Amino acid sequence: MELIQRYNNISDDFLVASKPATVRSAELLLWNEVLVNTLNIPVAKSDAKAILTGSVQSVCSPPTALAYSGHQFGHFNPTLGDGRAHLLGAFTDSNGQLFDIQLKGSGRTPFSRGGDGLCALGPAVREYVMSQAMAALNVPTTYCLAVISTGQSVIRNEVVPGAIVSRIASSHIRVGSFQYLAVHNDTNGLRNLMDDAIARHYPHIVSCGNTRVIEFLKAVCSAQIKLVIHWLRVGFIHGVMNTDNTLVSGETIDYGPCAMMERFDFNQVFSSIDKQGRYAFGNQPNMANWNCARLAESLMPLIDSDEESALQMLSAAIAEFSAEFNEAYQDMWASKLGILVWQDSDNELLSELLSEMNSKKLDYTNTFAALTNAMEVKSDALFLVPSELDSWIVKWQLRVSEYERSDVLQRMKITNPSMIPRNQLIEKVIAEFNELGHSPLLTQWLPILNSPYNYKSVPDQFVHTANSDTGYQTFCGT
Repeated sequence: MELIQRYNNISDDFLVASKPATVRSAELLLWNEVLVNTLNIPVAKSDAKAILTGSVQSVCSPPTALAYSGHQFGHFNPTLGDGRAHLLGAFTDSNGQLFDIQLKGSGRTPFSRGGDGLCALGPAVREYVMSQAMAALNVPTTYCLAVISTGQSVIRNEVVPGAIVSRIASSHIRVGSFQYLAVHNDTNGLRNLMDDAIARHYPHIVSCGNTRVIEFLKAVCSAQIKLVIHWLRVGFIHGVMNTDNTLVSGETIDYGPCAMMERFDFNQVFSSIDKQGRYAFGNQPNMANWNCARLAESLMPLIDSDEESALQMLSAAIAEFSAEFNEAYQDMWASKLGILVWQDSDNELLSELLSEMNSKKLDYTNTFAALTNAMEVKSDALFLVPSELDSWIVKWQLRVSEYERSDVLQRMKITNPSMIPRNQLIEKVIAEFNELGHSPLLTQWLPILNSPYNYKSVPDQFVHTANSDTGYQTFCGT
């Protein structure tokens, strides 16, 4: 297998050589054959155990660990880096685009800072299921190629089986990557990294000088807005939106303490380490804006002018975030409600709905799936509008009656999924893997989960689960 190393020309200390730990009892538990075929990944299933544990290495690209900084829950750490991950290198897909292959849970690196560098089986399974589900939901995401058990025990709150996740990403360039180079006053490294990110993610940017920097920042802001809008659309709560977990590509990365919001609540938090609700469901847009502002600070050395002028130019770009987000946010709700042209009066209609959903503790996904189903000529009895909305639905039906029914339905069906990766079901899948080494539930569930906009022949058990929001917590896995 030949992989290239795409980050070795950024800066001398941007990546360091690091060999994965030896795995003596590897077993392939999960394998994403569809992803292999889609991206033309140069790893055969028969070779997966050797390659995706780091036992067999590419001659062209020895394993490395990437350096980055990060604001973790608002507190800056200048040196984080891949503490339990090894970048094997990059390959080119059938369209000529580069993708990274990275191992997570593959052992200690120079950035481990006292950690064991390992990954428990539960978080590995979560990443596999969640990344596939998010891709099916049309949410920009990194991918999981495989999960391999190591035969090694990992100590967390208890002794649990260990595993290695193989992640596929269009890049691993984080906001924290720029912060790392900025804190080291590495202007050349910053420019090299920006040019690499532009070439991979924003090739439409062909300008030079200050304009190039500003256009890059705006492009990243737009990508973050689109990503968070998707999260809000499907009820995803990332749980740890630190700058080191924010890719400039605008793709979801790090499925550690994430969860899906079931009962609607803008203040919903599941992450065990988010004590103050910094990354609550409804606060994710503010955090995306905050993270983009940290990127702007890191880009200041690239502005060819005095510091005050640089700050003004970058601040002006960040100031556009709110207006762009608000427009996209309004369009999201319009799509979820099947409204083709938003009117000022629709704000009251939406506010009343969300208030009723919150006070009556209604399921977010099922409520909008029921509204979508209500527009079908032959509706499905599985998706029924809650009786708590009997009064509100009359107003909504009157509003959308201004349009062709088929137009309303089409817009809603591509926006509102019939199912999501429900927390309770993921926990059952993890429990089965921990106990059996495989999951009968996942075998049945995953093909259905990969068609989340299908409203026909959906098993009730994947739609109506016991409410698992109360007391439910997720953990980062380190």
